[in-house]
Amino acid sequence: MSLLYLACLLVSLGAMVLLDARFRLVFWRDARRATIVLAVGLVFFVAWDVAGIALGVFARGGSPFLTGVEVAPELPLEELFFLLFLCYLTLVLISGARALLDRRGSRG
Repeated sequence: MSLLYLACLLVSLGAMVLLDARFRLVFWRDARRATIVLAVGLVFFVAWDVAGIALGVFARGGSPFLTGVEVAPELPLEELFFLLFLCYLTLVLISGARALLDRRGSRG
């Protein structure tokens, strides 16, 4: 049982939270809206994974970097944190790009 991949995901998530807090992009701009959007994205991608697992398209694999904890058959714990990171990263990137474009537009 290894915690390496999960630790990397948690460190990455922490860095994303710091970036979000520093520039007030997502949760520090509107926490209620951010929570709803993040939850919807997470539910969508977990449902996508569950459907893929049920159809035999996705499988857990045998990486030595996983904890071995499964939330459901063939669905490792790390997948939930990866999907959370993916959705949060997307929100931060979109909000950051929008802020940069707004800033650029107001200068010109």
